[in-house]
Amino acid sequence: MWLNPEEVLLKNALKLWVTVRSNDFFLLQKRRGHGESTNRITGLLVGALDTVLDSNARVTPFRILLQIPGSQISWVIASGATIEEVNEHWGWLVHNLLHSLSVFENKEDAVRFVKGKVKGLIAEEVQGRQAAQEEQPEKFREVLLKFELHFSLPASEKLVTHYSCCCWKGRVPRQGFLYLSVNHMAFYSFLLGKEVKLVIPWADVTRLERVSTSLMTEAIRVTTRKRQREFSMFLNLEEAFGVMGQLADITLRRLLDSEGLELDRVLQQTARITKRILEEQAIREYVLALFRLPRSEKLYEVASCSVWTPHSRSHTAGTLYTTDGYLCFSSREEGSCTLLIPLSEVLSIEKAESTSPLPNPVIVSMRTKKAFQLIDLQERDELVESMNSRLRALQWKHSVFRSRRDSRRSVVRTPERRFTTPGFKRPQLFVVSIGLFIVRQSMEPVKERLWEDHFTEFGRGVHMFRTEKIQKLVAMGIPESLRGELWMTFSDACSELESHQGYYASLVQKSMGHSNLATDEIERDLHRSLPDHPAFQNPTGIAALRRVLTAYAHRNPKIGYCQSMNILASVLLLYAKEEEAFWLLVAVCERMLPDYFNRRVIGAQVDQSVFEELIKERLPELAEQVPDLSTLSSVSLSWFLTLFLSVLPFQSAVCVVDCFFFQGIKAIFQLGLAVLDANAAQLSACTDDGQALLILTRWKLSLHFCSFFFEVRLNTVILRSPFSRQKFGDLTVRQIERLRCLHRIRVLQSHEDTIKENTLRLLSTDVSIRPEDLSDLYDLFKVAASWQHSDPGHSFVERQYRLDRPQFKSLYGLLAPWPSGSSQHADTLANRTFILLAQDRDNLVTFKEFASWLDTLYCGELNEKIRLLYRLHIPPALTESEDEPSLRSPLLSTNRPLYVNKETPEEVTDYQEQLKQMLQDLAKEKEKDADKPLPLMNQVLKTRATRFCSMFVRV
Repeated sequence: MWLNPEEVLLKNALKLWVTVRSNDFFLLQKRRGHGESTNRITGLLVGALDTVLDSNARVTPFRILLQIPGSQISWVIASGATIEEVNEHWGWLVHNLLHSLSVFENKEDAVRFVKGKVKGLIAEEVQGRQAAQEEQPEKFREVLLKFELHFSLPASEKLVTHYSCCCWKGRVPRQGFLYLSVNHMAFYSFLLGKEVKLVIPWADVTRLERVSTSLMTEAIRVTTRKRQREFSMFLNLEEAFGVMGQLADITLRRLLDSEGLELDRVLQQTARITKRILEEQAIREYVLALFRLPRSEKLYEVASCSVWTPHSRSHTAGTLYTTDGYLCFSSREEGSCTLLIPLSEVLSIEKAESTSPLPNPVIVSMRTKKAFQLIDLQERDELVESMNSRLRALQWKHSVFRSRRDSRRSVVRTPERRFTTPGFKRPQLFVVSIGLFIVRQSMEPVKERLWEDHFTEFGRGVHMFRTEKIQKLVAMGIPESLRGELWMTFSDACSELESHQGYYASLVQKSMGHSNLATDEIERDLHRSLPDHPAFQNPTGIAALRRVLTAYAHRNPKIGYCQSMNILASVLLLYAKEEEAFWLLVAVCERMLPDYFNRRVIGAQVDQSVFEELIKERLPELAEQVPDLSTLSSVSLSWFLTLFLSVLPFQSAVCVVDCFFFQGIKAIFQLGLAVLDANAAQLSACTDDGQALLILTRWKLSLHFCSFFFEVRLNTVILRSPFSRQKFGDLTVRQIERLRCLHRIRVLQSHEDTIKENTLRLLSTDVSIRPEDLSDLYDLFKVAASWQHSDPGHSFVERQYRLDRPQFKSLYGLLAPWPSGSSQHADTLANRTFILLAQDRDNLVTFKEFASWLDTLYCGELNEKIRLLYRLHIPPALTESEDEPSLRSPLLSTNRPLYVNKETPEEVTDYQEQLKQMLQDLAKEKEKDADKPLPLMNQVLKTRATRFCSMFVRV
């Protein structure tokens, strides 16, 4: 391959190279030890040195140097793995450049001439290849060629990046290179004559973790279903670990049956995945989680800057993130100061005059006559132009939407927006005494006054400054008069409501009168939502709850309706208008609790696994005393699904919801850890799981008798005290997102194990393949398959992995029992078999069909095999295109049918006699056959089938 010219000061340093050919301008050299016996000490040492020092010598043992007569400097311009490859490059240089170089009088001109030609050749090779998408195409091209040379993976396999590291085998490390592609991780090492190759599909990875041992300071442990591998000595272990976690997560999301797990459109196209794309995706996931933005938002710019904060009378340094509809700012210390500016509220974005105290300032003017100042923006001109272009597009879109909305206003009738109950006031549930009730009521004016002062200083609305001070106010409990407004503000549901005027009314109208599984489940749960609450003991409250839940099920049929949504919606209706409650529910289900509300509650299970990890990290003594944390997870799952609404007294639970809308899922993790910490002593003394469940149940019951005191403890101890901050307050969104990515792998693999177990159990009664062979066949089928959306009309087994034609043909070539002599007909047989199996499945073959076909070939009786081959010679396996002379394959003709080499004509006659006898036996058993009678075969096809069946009998 051609290489970007690189200087070599010593052409034969340490005598590692041997010159094979030379002329005045070029040298062809061979690596010392290459091609020699493996027991030669020279070859072993040189090979080991090449691997450790990241040399190209082991991969490309031949190279071509550009040399100038009289100069001590040479340039490597080409290399090759074989002598034939490098001879081809040598011949091109001799025929195209050698004569031209002789006319140059200036040596530097000759060097520039050769370098320009070589770079042009490299550019031609890079164009259209995977390397063209990388930031350094030439360097990545060399790595890609190594990857393709070492591992026999499909040509379509996209290499993402590679790292130098050690792979441990027991106590012995092997230095080599780890290659990360979209579907596999592969390791290559060559040390002292011993070559090591490892290929691990991401679909087989069940766990990724960072470990430390006495031999390794820090390593990455990769666990599959069969074994563990440990890799260490990374130059950037954090980056490598992050990329590995992302690739495994993407593969499982794309491959497994995980309904509701949406994958970004860019990541669905595996050919476009690069290291830079993965880095951008990691930042995007973090921004969406930190600011709770819609999943459809695309991240554009990430820039360091400082924002003027009036409350501190100074500029706060941090990072600016720009998306389709938002400007987001976060201080360097997460949670210290954040700012969310919807572009729909922005009037203009302008550049101001730059001065030494205010370098590169940008003024963001709001419609509320408020402005924000940003300074220290790098590449300010490009950034402002990009933001203004999106702002203009958004303003034009909103103007068109408003005109259409005004034209429809007389047609669409908006339902009642405010949910009220005659004679009903905000309830004070579980109040144990009138004294506590009076104390709580007396605190409301104080809270309202504190919030009004805060609005004056920090602003009001979505674009208020969110600091530690507002966190303390939220922990005290939001006043009931402001709760609905602040929930809408913190979740930014108000922006969704403003930009979708009339949307909820249209959903209500469309969903009215429709009956399906979701509406039936909603009707069953309507009266179970806060049954003791007076607001839902009358038709008005029940009707409002029904409209909200039915409208959301109609909006998002992929989720529809899940249990616990009724509890959330009923609480939202108590403090917000009906339409506002709908958009709050949208924010919770689609942004703040992603993947929670689906058929398998994947998101909730992932967070339970993260919760167990945090227990081990933050409460190690409890984790040691309770080795099996799954017992605690069985209780804590309801905490996360209902935001403690089904566990805590009403007033305390609503305070938790306040913290959730402000901080997101981080508040639920902190509260869960605090609850376990408060009961750690009793839980550690448990001797069985039943006692642990009893303790947590008693804890739940005790809360209902001390509601006010728990509310005080919740406000002062769990969320605000220095002790809590020291133990749980440093938990960040970035940490949670990283843990989610890793633990999602374990959860999805656990679901995959369940799917596999159920599939094999249902198929074991239909096939004769041994269970261990059927298990291996399922794993092979899974890796080759690409996931298709499930179809509710098919059975459980039929909804699993499916193969298209190219995937089926690749497995057919591996598993078909044909000898090598019949390889000329393999493509024809594969096509016909695929058509036969997939005729009712939209050109897709299910695992059940594939296993039944393979069971017939290997384990079926002889008459079943002949029946299968007979069907391959009649429609629908035999298509009309094969009967047309213009489209007929040269291997399939009436005068030269399918055959394999036969030794003597007598053998053919014997086979035909045996075939006739077997056909007679089939006719006798016709009455016992329950299948539909096969159509008759014409004379030409019968001749072809007879000859082919004789071939099969011989096989």
